[in-house]
Amino acid sequence: MSAPVRIGVIGGGLMGREVASALARWFALQNHPVDAQLTAVCDVGEAPREWFRRIPSVRLLTADHRELLASPEVDVVYVAVPHHLHEALYLDVLAAGKDLFAEKPFGIDLQAALRIEAAARESGCFVRCSSEFPFLPGPQRAYQLARGVSFGKILQIVSGFHHSSDLDPSKPANWKRQVKSCGAIGVMGDLGMHAVHVPFRLGWYPKRVYSQLQSIYPERPDGKGGMAVCDTWDNAMLHTEVEIEGREVPMRLEMKRLAPGETNSWFLEILGTDGGVRYSTKEPKSLWTFVRGGDQLWQRTDLGFHGPFPTITGGIFEPGFPDCFQQMWAAFLAERAGALGDRFACVTPAEAVASHRLFDAALRSHESRSAVTL
Repeated sequence: MSAPVRIGVIGGGLMGREVASALARWFALQNHPVDAQLTAVCDVGEAPREWFRRIPSVRLLTADHRELLASPEVDVVYVAVPHHLHEALYLDVLAAGKDLFAEKPFGIDLQAALRIEAAARESGCFVRCSSEFPFLPGPQRAYQLARGVSFGKILQIVSGFHHSSDLDPSKPANWKRQVKSCGAIGVMGDLGMHAVHVPFRLGWYPKRVYSQLQSIYPERPDGKGGMAVCDTWDNAMLHTEVEIEGREVPMRLEMKRLAPGETNSWFLEILGTDGGVRYSTKEPKSLWTFVRGGDQLWQRTDLGFHGPFPTITGGIFEPGFPDCFQQMWAAFLAERAGALGDRFACVTPAEAVASHRLFDAALRSHESRSAVTL
């Protein structure tokens, strides 16, 4: 195994702790070409920093991201902070010559994403963007089928991400509910990368978009006895057209924070004249495939624990979010080392910018109540 890759985290909240968990279980990966270690953590809050003291490999805890970036004990930096902080921190990481694993949406808006992409290109650093759910066995199988099996003439594609965390109007507001910190794209910035990752990787980039955006609760409790304005979009449905084999095909992308009954559901459906595939994390072991024969049949395959990178976990067991998150990191570090092979890759800066172009067009579509050409 090669020398350890030393990883620093800026933002010690929910996703920063997931990184710690994934790297602490790195030994579960079999024959991975990289040895990954968490060595440094930055967070402006003392309590989040203290949580990481339990991790033996962490040698630096700081409230100043510049101290982390100056450390020779850091090769790669993962940044998980509110969207309005992405650009400044990502540019600082790149200026320090560190490789970057960026959180979605890669900047608060299209212009920020373009500046980050340009800086990444000029720096020569290895840069990718986070999107975990396609690394589950179901999405992996669906992707391979869509890439390698003829479904005939594609009729439609549906891809999306639903959860119901905001159905309760008494839930206090946070940074994701305000344009100043989340961005005007709202839920599209929060969940949109999950919806576009697989379609983009299959080469399905929208030519036109007609959007339906919803803002359901204009204010929420501020946690201090008052009310806070909530001016971001809660739900988004993007009706798009993509070109496949010279034909225009409808593709619907759904991103919803208010989806009754959904805890955290990623889903994909591809339907063709001769076959199709359907998968949702609501039934994480079930992959549905369609075959047109004498009878038209949907058949269910019971999936086990088979990610792109082998682990010690038996194939009969079920994967969960910590597993796909670790598989995503395995892909990031393998590609960085030039050892990804033909495995599914993390979101590239170009794909992240393409998502912003789509979301920017969706805002213009909603404002004009008309389809917008990209």
